[in-house]
Amino acid sequence: MARTLINLPKTAEPGAVVTIKTLLSHPMETGFRPGPDGRILPRNIVTAFVCRFEGEEIFRAELFPASAANPYLTFTWTATRSGRFSFTWQGDNGFDQTETAAITVG
Repeated sequence: MARTLINLPKTAEPGAVVTIKTLLSHPMETGFRPGPDGRILPRNIVTAFVCRFEGEEIFRAELFPASAANPYLTFTWTATRSGRFSFTWQGDNGFDQTETAAITVG
């Protein structure tokens, strides 16, 4: 399991624009770089990120080999009601990780 950091406020006023930041610790190997033995290292990247609020998709990103290691994503959301976010990263070799965080609006 990769290490994740999720930064979002625990509370917000209704209608406030909230900035959500995520960081995933992942090596992101492009599949083009030779290893120490001269052979090409196999591709190992995160290919997709989805954020959902109470099951409704609010943000999606597709990532490609040119993405940096430890992908950092930031986006905004307008606070409408209290609830739970789920953050899902998917990638090569069956990589799939989901984390959650809650916010109270009021």
